[in-house]
Amino acid sequence: MPYSSIPETIVIAESEMPYLKRCVELAREALDAGDEPFGSVLVSAQGRILFEDRNRVAGGDHTRHPEFEIARWAAAHLSSAERAAATVYTSGEHCPMCAAAHGWVGLGRIVYVSSSRQLMGWLSELGAPPPPVRALPIQDIVPSVPVDGPVPRLAEEVHALHRHRFSARA
Repeated sequence: MPYSSIPETIVIAESEMPYLKRCVELAREALDAGDEPFGSVLVSAQGRILFEDRNRVAGGDHTRHPEFEIARWAAAHLSSAERAAATVYTSGEHCPMCAAAHGWVGLGRIVYVSSSRQLMGWLSELGAPPPPVRALPIQDIVPSVPVDGPVPRLAEEVHALHRHRFSARA
């Protein structure tokens, strides 16, 4: 399904847009490094970026998603209260593995630029194979986590990264 057919159902504060734009930059860095285009940042309740990462699956370890790395980092470096008050901003909705890690570690809100539904539509449109794990909404995995997304005003940039990824393979 094209991103433009998914209505904007949330309002993201302007103060949050730099975090989301950074996620898209990290996704671009991942693509430039030969990885899948995904990037994420962990932000404290005070608005400070605590940790950021990009996809690093090109080496063969397909668990090296930035959201999973954020969960690992948060478990090692933050108290449970700090984790619960933090927000994860990400270029794409968490996969089930990352959503579960997020829930087990006790992280707070998630804000994503593009949804799993959008990604599945884009992959289909590009003739790409589906991922090996079913795409599910975050709330199906961790129903208690507040989630906001997609953010259509940035989703076209993420869509373009996926188009570039698969056009480079052709």
